[in-house]
Amino acid sequence: MSALSSANEALCLRTLQETDRDRYLASLLTPADQRAAVVALYAYNAELARVRDVVREPLPGEVRLQYWRDLLEGSAHGDTASNPVAAELLRAVQIWQLPVAPLVAMADARVFDLYDDPMETTAMFEGYAGETAAALIQLVALVLDAKAAEGASEIAGHAGVALAVAGTLLLMPIHRARGQVYLPTQILASVGLDRGSFLTHADDPRVTAAIQAFAGFGLDHLRKARAAGRLPKSLLAAYLPVTLVEPVLKRAIKLGGACLATDIRPAQWRRQLSMMRLLLTGHL
Repeated sequence: MSALSSANEALCLRTLQETDRDRYLASLLTPADQRAAVVALYAYNAELARVRDVVREPLPGEVRLQYWRDLLEGSAHGDTASNPVAAELLRAVQIWQLPVAPLVAMADARVFDLYDDPMETTAMFEGYAGETAAALIQLVALVLDAKAAEGASEIAGHAGVALAVAGTLLLMPIHRARGQVYLPTQILASVGLDRGSFLTHADDPRVTAAIQAFAGFGLDHLRKARAAGRLPKSLLAAYLPVTLVEPVLKRAIKLGGACLATDIRPAQWRRQLSMMRLLLTGHL
């Protein structure tokens, strides 16, 4: 690895440390010879996920997402070397022969984040999760062991949905402040709520029921991921962020409407312990 690439990797790690602590911790537990590519993928995901945080209007956000599409499709403008995440992402794609289409689809999916449109159905949420969290797991798995990754795509799909549900619950206080609702309208309607009442009546028992149903939806996908087969040892590092899922979902079920204003993330030492346990036992 060149000195420039080492410096870029360090900058990407710093980005993760500041924006996605769990994937930062997962990166540190990734095999050293594959870590740079995994860090690049995680940093790319972090850049996409924070676009809404750094723009005031949707249009500048769409421009930022278009930058990544152009970069991946070979029509980037400007010097890629000046962007450490871009440089490391392209390097990872080249060295590990990663497919470009799912990386572009990740950027496309994030357009949803820029607006306050409803997530109509659980199937729509599954599609969003499939192009974001699940795709990221599968891309990391391709770096770790491409052959094994092909046989574990079903596990990645269900684990990604479960991880996206947990992530949504963790971000609920931020989404509420923005007026965003990622819970499917289908779930809200089933308990007699609409978007407005969900955002403004945290103490309503129906809000608790909706959050519990959403968390249960995530737990169902986690169960399906576990039932889809045992993870090959070579792929365990790709699933380290998924160890966060179960404690978050169970706490959301317990707290209900309080999730709209409460940080329900487990303590860092618990998250690190869960990651180590996965590497030692192989059980998701």
